[in-house]
Amino acid sequence: MKDFKELDVWREAKHLAISTYKCTENFPKHEFFGLVNQMRRSAVSIPSNIAEGNGRRTNKDKAQFLYTARGSLFELETQIVISYELNFISDSTLNSLNHQIQTCRKLINGFINYLER
Repeated sequence: MKDFKELDVWREAKHLAISTYKCTENFPKHEFFGLVNQMRRSAVSIPSNIAEGNGRRTNKDKAQFLYTARGSLFELETQIVISYELNFISDSTLNSLNHQIQTCRKLINGFINYLER
């Protein structure tokens, strides 16, 4: 198995985490321990679980960590929608993050399908 840093799915998830950090820099200060913290934790959880799963021995174990990463991706997607509805992020930021989320979702699902064959 490849080093996790060589996996496209990990790279895309890492880029999403960085984008999330950047977009939350301008949130209201009173949200730092609320929505900002939650979004950042969800975003970092995605590539972290991909990396941890890649270090596991069996494909079943690897897939389980990918399912966890996918769950964090859904959490982040929800938090992004809430941020948008609270007018914390713009239309363009919403569209950009949603595009990255869709890319990550496809890659995670593809990797899960590969491992479960």
